[in-house]
Amino acid sequence: QTRMQSLRPEPAARYRNVLEARWRIVQTEGPTFWTGDGGCLWISPSSRGLFHCFGGGLGVVVEPRGLSPPPPLTCGSSCFAGAAGCVATLLHDAAMNPAEVVKQRMQMYNSPYQCVTDCVRTVWRNEGAGAFYRSYTTQLTMNIPFQAIHFMTYEFLQEQLNPHRQYNPGSHVVSGACAGAVAAAATTPLDVCKTLLNTQESLALSSNISGHITGMANAFRTVYQVGGVTAYFRGVQARVIYQMPSTAIAWSVYEFFKYILTKRQEERRAGK
Repeated sequence: QTRMQSLRPEPAARYRNVLEARWRIVQTEGPTFWTGDGGCLWISPSSRGLFHCFGGGLGVVVEPRGLSPPPPLTCGSSCFAGAAGCVATLLHDAAMNPAEVVKQRMQMYNSPYQCVTDCVRTVWRNEGAGAFYRSYTTQLTMNIPFQAIHFMTYEFLQEQLNPHRQYNPGSHVVSGACAGAVAAAATTPLDVCKTLLNTQESLALSSNISGHITGMANAFRTVYQVGGVTAYFRGVQARVIYQMPSTAIAWSVYEFFKYILTKRQEERRAGK
């Protein structure tokens, strides 16, 4: 995804689609698809916080104590789901943004960094601590609508596919995958700008007289100058393909553990 969003890729890193990108990367660089994953270890606890905040916020609104199963969601409660997703995103991105910068810089073609610590040290030394949060406002601007669309779409699809709100793995997988796809496609232009801010792509920078690209407005202008309107949707296919299994797995695991914990709580209450 990071490479396919590159505005002016090297000739050897120009891909027409995801399959071609995968094939050529394996041919020229070997199986390097996990490059940058070390920088993502911090994403696990931050994602835990995201779902905890969402689940807690949504539980206050649509799952009052003593009501089992919870009442069906209405349009209003779907909006509350979106609001809970927004608040969760604010906390999530504050922890995740530096990891995202490291991950994307290591995934660029011909990345000069040998490992996560080398990337962190080099960026800190050459650009300062602010480089790790250069894309923070853009990340928030992207992720707040992404998570709002994501959670609202999931809750809407659950209402259609699983109106009784029972544990149904199939409906959780389908709803999660579709919600991720819709949210990913809708927010791709912001993701392209975020990638440019994180990577400070050298060939794109050569067309920008200000040196480092800072701020969302500057990134939007640079993307348009380099590639026009179509550049805002570079990598949309890879982004959707990445998000669909990601959100399907996340929701399946979340709903599974929620079901197990809720069942144990009810068994304890029944045993009293």
